[in-house]
Amino acid sequence: MVLLDIRDLDLSIARGGELLPVVQGISFTVEENETLGIVGESGCGKSLTALAIMGLLEGSAVRIAGGSIHFQGRNLLALAPVERRRVMGERMAMIFQEPMTSLNPVYRIGDQIGEAILQHRRMSRKQVHERVLELLDLVRIPDPERLIDSFPHQMSGGQRQRVMIAMALACDPKLLIADEPTTALDVTVQKDVLELMHSLQTRTGMSIVLISHDLAVIAETCDKVAVMYRGRIVEHAATSALFSNMSHPYTLGLLGSIPAHDQDVEWLDAIPGRVPTLDELISGCAFHPRCFAAKDSCRTVDPVAAAVAPAHFVRCHFPQGNST
Repeated sequence: MVLLDIRDLDLSIARGGELLPVVQGISFTVEENETLGIVGESGCGKSLTALAIMGLLEGSAVRIAGGSIHFQGRNLLALAPVERRRVMGERMAMIFQEPMTSLNPVYRIGDQIGEAILQHRRMSRKQVHERVLELLDLVRIPDPERLIDSFPHQMSGGQRQRVMIAMALACDPKLLIADEPTTALDVTVQKDVLELMHSLQTRTGMSIVLISHDLAVIAETCDKVAVMYRGRIVEHAATSALFSNMSHPYTLGLLGSIPAHDQDVEWLDAIPGRVPTLDELISGCAFHPRCFAAKDSCRTVDPVAAAVAPAHFVRCHFPQGNST
């Protein structure tokens, strides 16, 4: 059953008296107990899409210019602010990129997790305290009775990330959005956090939207993948289908930039150039200035998403995979 359904989502940012498009025509679904990975370089619109889903763009320069966000059959964009806040934190929650900047440095972690519970549940202080201890144990924080009174700076990076996960799970959400949850962690701790999220998903049945710039992480953890470039999804497929038949040159470039564990290399492959800024006007396909397969039509005609295999869509004039 579909839990989250996003259709033709457009986001624009107000700058210099005009609205510049930053996310254009984003569409995807997330089913119950499913993990969707959204991957792409920094500046591609991944985090803005997540903030739009959570309703956290209010008061910013970013505007929702079109489209719909349906969660459990309800269009979140049509809800009053009070109704939207009831959904946030209770039925959907988000883990942000850097826990040290997301946690309040002057409050104990037990109080911060407890506040999330009190916002959505009618519970006594004793019940909240017991629930916080239960959550800390659930996310494998050692000695929770002692660490419940710790401040964020007294904990390691991995422990702080586990606290963020505990806070997100406080009200048993149906959807968890994890925005680069392992970026600031070393490889060993990264693996532990990803395994923890998977085990919690198995235990609770929640769905996950995992945002990352790392295709290797996406390959290991996700059921479906959406590859984003400059505010658009350029390739979308089941994980197995995408990795067996990568079709967009950008996706191939992301894969090529991952170092092989069994080879010694002096230089890593990299996609040439950079993600264009909002002010740069590019005709045709936005990726063509960096694309090894670009032809004249790529410079003048914007491609539309088309199927290269069942449920495998690519926005490219000349897909590189085994098209059918």
